[in-house]
Amino acid sequence: QVQLVESGGGLAQAGGSLRLSCAASGRTFTSYSMAWFRQAPGKEREFVARISRTGANTAYPNSLKGRFTISRDNAKNTVYLQMNSLKPEDTAVYYCAGDFIPELSRIAPRDYAYWGQGTQVTVSS
Repeated sequence: QVQLVESGGGLAQAGGSLRLSCAASGRTFTSYSMAWFRQAPGKEREFVARISRTGANTAYPNSLKGRFTISRDNAKNTVYLQMNSLKPEDTAVYYCAGDFIPELSRIAPRDYAYWGQGTQVTVSS
């Protein structure tokens, strides 16, 4: 079992930046790949970014490449999401998730066994 706790959400202006953190406890952090998803009201949960166990490989949807960056610090059992040039459409609850299967192509919510409780990000225009 692993517990994930997100932090860093809040209110930002369009064009601004936020950095989300997800602290993991429980099973060995380096045993699993990590990802960020987001869900806006009335919409399905959407893949945002994924990072491999070592941090050497990352994946993003084309729509977010260049604005969002996922990283991890295995010494601190923490994964981060740096969000730049924020837009009002980035407003959503952001979730971190853990997956024991290493393939970088696993970007569906059903692929992830562990989830945090989410942190709200609101971007004003």
